Amino acid sequence: MPSSQRRMGRRAVLAAAALASAPPAITTLAPTARAQGAPDRPVRLVVGFPPGTAPDVVARLLADALREVWPAGVVVDNRAGAGGHIAAQEVARAAPDGTTLFLGELGTLAMAPSTHARLNFDPARDFAPIGEVASIGFAFVVPASLPVSDMAGYAAWARSQPQIFLGTFGAGTPGHFGASMLAARLGGRGEPVHFRSTGEAMTAILGGNVQGMFGTVALVAPHVQGGRLKALAVTTAEPVALLPGVPTMAQAGYEGLGFASWFGVVAPAATPEPVQATLEAGLRRAMANPALRSRLQEAGFRPGDGERAGFATLIRSETARWAEVVRATGFRAIE
Repeated sequence: MPSSQRRMGRRAVLAAAALASAPPAITTLAPTARAQGAPDRPVRLVVGFPPGTAPDVVARLLADALREVWPAGVVVDNRAGAGGHIAAQEVARAAPDGTTLFLGELGTLAMAPSTHARLNFDPARDFAPIGEVASIGFAFVVPASLPVSDMAGYAAWARSQPQIFLGTFGAGTPGHFGASMLAARLGGRGEPVHFRSTGEAMTAILGGNVQGMFGTVALVAPHVQGGRLKALAVTTAEPVALLPGVPTMAQAGYEGLGFASWFGVVAPAATPEPVQATLEAGLRRAMANPALRSRLQEAGFRPGDGERAGFATLIRSETARWAEVVRATGFRAIE
């Protein structure tokens, strides 16, 4: 393996670890901040997951860039629990003054209405989209010991087995539904096995206790580059730099199995339009920062553009798409 590829994988892991432990700095309000349209108080960016997770990494990278745009400061506030729902509910009920924002993601903003019969928030009613920040694709990986090298070989091997098990990072996650969709394409031979944490799922796939798994590109790339896993396809529209030579699902003959986890900023729905416009302008300036875009890419993410209209369209389309997927599986979260 070329040394440049190994360095790329190490940079992604080191970037995530460093960002998870770095405390956010709060700057003092500049006298011209109000005139420039920036918030005149520190902005609290609420994240629904613990430090070190993908949403937290994205939030901290974004906060660093926003502090250059909003001199009053940005604080990342981790409110983990219930798959991000605790944080979402808190921001939905926050004062709509532009100083409390939510770094939402696919699960809370688009999948939750279909996976949960009862929610304490309504993504479509309770939030105003401000802009997309980043997205990250998944790779379908198998243990290195499996005698396959591509999706066609995997399908043939799977159909020769009485049953195979597909690991997931938890019920109701994108990886769960990706596994369900793949199992259907394999004639129903793949059974999703839900683990309580990312660590447990990775231990299972590395140990060969499950025979396939959808993991985020940044998470699985070091193990693929180290020879412990094989990546058979990625769920993105285009091949990804962290996994050179790995085809997309569409290229591998699995149209319809493309998906990504995405992250974006939303505000309480009652936030006045002028305030929303100010927040969007600041977010777009931050997302245009070459340093932010480079750091996101090094960590395995595709940077967004911070634009309101496009993010609103993404949320609507993804909500409709995943509603169909969830309905087909018959899944319903235990309340």
